[in-house]
Order: sequence, then C-alpha cells, then structure tokens
Amino acid sequence: MTTTSTAPTMTTAHKVSNVIGVALPFAGFVAAVAVLWDTAVGWRDLAITLLLYVATGLGITVGFHRLLTHRSFDTYRPIRYLFAIFGSMAVQGPVLHWVSDHRKHHAYTDEDGDPHSPHLAGDGVLGALRGLWHAHTGWLFEAEGRADPRRYARDLLRDRGMLVIDRLFLAWTAVGLLLPFAIGLGISGSVVGGLTALLWGGLVRIFLLHHVTFSINSLCHFIGARRFRTRDASRNLFWLAPASFGEAWHNNHHAFPTSAFHGLRLRELDPGAVVIRALERLGLAWNVVRVPRERQAAASLRDAAAS
Repeated sequence: MTTTSTAPTMTTAHKVSNVIGVALPFAGFVAAVAVLWDTAVGWRDLAITLLLYVATGLGITVGFHRLLTHRSFDTYRPIRYLFAIFGSMAVQGPVLHWVSDHRKHHAYTDEDGDPHSPHLAGDGVLGALRGLWHAHTGWLFEAEGRADPRRYARDLLRDRGMLVIDRLFLAWTAVGLLLPFAIGLGISGSVVGGLTALLWGGLVRIFLLHHVTFSINSLCHFIGARRFRTRDASRNLFWLAPASFGEAWHNNHHAFPTSAFHGLRLRELDPGAVVIRALERLGLAWNVVRVPRERQAAASLRDAAAS
C-alpha cells in the first residue's frame, strides 16, 4: 500500500553540493583520458574497461539487487552464482552484506536506521556535504547502522554456494584485477599492455562503477522527478539511467521494490530489464515480477492530483 510522501525537503545547498560532488569525478575521468591518450590509455584499454564495467555492473543491478535482494525473478542456481561472482568483482562488498544493507535501506528509507540515507546529517552546506559523503561512501566505513545478515539475509545464509561466494570476496576482487591484466597482456603481448589494462579495466572501472552505484544512494534521493507516491525522497534521474543499468529510475523502484523492471515506460531506458527479458525468453528466468498498469495508475502522483 502506498501513502502520501513524507520525504525530506531539499535545499539549494543540498542540490548544488550533490551535483558538484557527483560531476567532478566524471569530469576528472574524461580529462585523464584526454591527457593520457596514446600514452597510458588507448582504445584497447577502453574496450576492456567497458566489457568489465558491463559484466560487473550487471552483476550488481541484475544479480545483487533485483535477483538476490528483491527476488524479482527466479533462475537456475549456476546463473545465480555467476551473477553473484560478477557482482563481487565490482568490489562493493561481500554479497551477503550488500543484500542485507539494501534490504535494511528499504525497511528504513530516509529514516533513522537507513544505512546510507543522505538526509540525516543536518542542514546547510556542511550538512549536505556530510550527507553526500555518508550516502556515497562514508557509510561503508561505519559499523553502526549496518545490517546483520542473520536478520536480513537468512534465505541466502541457507545457500551453501552463496556462502562460499561471500567468503571468497577477496579472491573475486583479485580476479577482477587479474582478468583485465591477462586480457591486456594477451592482446598486446607486453607487460606494459597488461598494466595499462589493469589500470583502466581494473582500478578505474571499479572507481567508476562505485561512483555510479553510490550516486543512486545520494543523488537519486535529492534531485529528479517523482512519478509515484512513496514515503521517502527517492527520485528518477533519467541521465544516470544508462550508466547505472536502469537503477536511476529510483522512485519507480521504491514505489514497486519487487519489480524486475525499474524503467516502467518504453522511454525509460533500463538495460538491466533487457537482460532479464532476454533470460526469460531463453527459458533461463521465470516468475518475473511485473507491475500491472492499474497498480501503477493507483500509485501515480499525476493520477492522484487529477482525481
């Protein structure tokens, strides 16, 4: 059941500080590519970066998030494990803790108890910056407020294969770094080629995907459009949707957390949904959760205003 939103208000200081904080690292990445082109980066490095960005990004959004956290579709166990491994290679934490923290986020969104709300750090510019830092990265370094898998991920604790994947997190991190080195070494035939591939397809790729994922925690709770009534500050941010594989349709997601599709209109680009539909058509996914149009209309802010 949806209720009238009690989302925190958004000050100009919050808007400006969040946008600047999110935009600067991307600007730095583009500048680094331009300055280092043909010396420390080339098309081969960018291709390896894109390949691993897509693989690990889908591991997060399709695997960790839609499949394991919200159980928005079912699939065969080997595919579950493959998504969990790719998600682990994104280096955003072991799978059990990632799932637990996100389930707790939905239980206490933008309220005391939310592990990474940007709205609980005070007012003004300093409060906005503290909130941005906490929602973006700082919460990862704080034990207080983190979720206990024994409470929030009991279903995964019963899966021995998932427990092994969780415990081998550091090994998957190493694989995520060694793989681009091996690809670069194999294609270029030189250690230098392997090292530049490691830099861009390993370290830079991890940084970019972290930044995009954590922008969902911070920016998508501050700016953007609200299509549906929710009790939190979640918003849709269309320009972040491609890089986040559809995660930036965040108000849609908070309105219907178990939906396999975050983009609910044809014009709402959702690469994660494309992958799930492809798996479904191949017979590799089933029980895919869809939100009927009537249910969407009942929760729509526009329809509520019209009535």
